[in-house]
Amino acid sequence: MSYRFRTAKSFRRALAKLTPDQKRSAAAAFKIFKQNPFDPQLRPHKIHKLSAAYGKAIHAIRIDGDLRAAFYIEGETVWSVDIGSHSIYRG
Repeated sequence: MSYRFRTAKSFRRALAKLTPDQKRSAAAAFKIFKQNPFDPQLRPHKIHKLSAAYGKAIHAIRIDGDLRAAFYIEGETVWSVDIGSHSIYRG
């Protein structure tokens, strides 16, 4: 499937706060992500607590170490909503 990719304001704010090394890791991961958000290299997984809270399937990918990015799919659009440590799972 061919997706369109969008970023929420919350994602852009969190991305701006990352260290330069984290931003480089995120850029590398997002090259893969844009080819396939569920690529096994990214270790995608559903975040059940956030999915229940928002009433839609929220997923996360592993970027590096404790760095994760959360996203959901709406039709043909992938919305990246947050990036950071596991604390993003708390909503």
